[in-house]
This record gives sequence, C-alpha cells and structure tokens, in this order.
Amino acid sequence: RAGIEAVSARLAGGRIAIIGLGGTGSETLDLVSKTPCELIVLIDGDIVEQHTAWRAPGAMSLDDIAAGLPKVEYYARVYGRMHKGIVAHAKHIGPGNFDLLDEVDFVFVCLDSVEARASLIPELEMRGLPFIDAGLGLRLADGQVMGQVRVTTSTPAMRAHVHDHARIPIASGGDNDLYRSNIQVADLNRLAATLAVIQYKQLRGFYADSEAE
Repeated sequence: RAGIEAVSARLAGGRIAIIGLGGTGSETLDLVSKTPCELIVLIDGDIVEQHTAWRAPGAMSLDDIAAGLPKVEYYARVYGRMHKGIVAHAKHIGPGNFDLLDEVDFVFVCLDSVEARASLIPELEMRGLPFIDAGLGLRLADGQVMGQVRVTTSTPAMRAHVHDHARIPIASGGDNDLYRSNIQVADLNRLAATLAVIQYKQLRGFYADSEAE
C-alpha cells in the first residue's frame, strides 16, 4: 500500500528466536510477528500468571490467566492468527537444549536470568549467531522508579563491546533476589522491544543506518 514492497522484502526469510517471553520478549514478538520472517521460535519455561497480563501486549482475559498455559503456548496461539511460522518450546534455555537454536539465524535475548545469559551468550557467539540483548534494569530510588533500558546488538563482525564494556549483565549469581526485585513497566518493556526490533531491521537493511550504529 505504501510502495515499500522491495524494502519490506529484506525482512523476508529470517529465522528468529525470541528467548524469554516476559514483558520485553512478548512485545518483541508483537513487532516481529508483523514482519514477513519465515520462522519465529519462542523459548520460555514459565506459565501465564496474573502479573503476565500487565506486561503483555494486548488485553489478556481472566480465562487466559486461569488456564495456566505456558507463556509460549499462549503467545503462539494468539500470534498464530496472523503468522503461520511460530514454534513454541516451553523450556528454559540452557546447555542441555541449545539445539533449539539449530534452525535460527538471529536471536533476541530477553531474559531476566543473569545465569541463563551467562551460558547463552558464549553459545550464541560460538555458533556465529547475531543477537540483540534487550531488557530493563530498574530500581526504586527516593520513592520513584529509575534505571535504564538496555539494548545491545552483537554480530560476528562486532562483539568485543559486549565484554570489554560489560554491555550485557552475565556475572552469575543472585538470580532469585534479582527476580523478586525486578521492576517491569509495560511502557519501558515496549520501548526496549521497539529499539531492539529497529536495530534488527537496520541490520537487515530495512531502516537506514547512516551512523553505522
């Protein structure tokens, strides 16, 4: 309709994994599902709970919450209405199931777990997979929420910044305390996902990247 068919075609054929379907991951899925990629692999071992509804795109019903489905199954059902290439794996990613990544060529890392990232990032690098890590680092300070939205791209052509500048939290330990204190705000989850997908589209040549971001 807008005459951008040739540009949109640059997004076709992608085989994408989204690891972690919390607030940022679910918003990433919402945006990626509206592209002509070939495959979307969802990986998350958690189930839908009440707090999920306040981070998820769209309007989750009480029946959806009560059903207690794995997050990936719920999202595969919802977004399967408009994208036929969605595969759901109700598992936490780890050394025992990295084969779930065998068929993908790009990964969005949207994990809360520092320990999971600590094992996943080296695996993605070893496989030569480009990836984007996205999430929030928020805390309460003087009765207000503050922190940062984190979006970091790593490709085979440029990876040193991830380690040299500690761009992605991968120091293991403290995951239980982190999860209990983890602040998730829907608008910032959406911002992280939006920035991540914009960077993905820049890598694919859809958006201009005049400053080689």
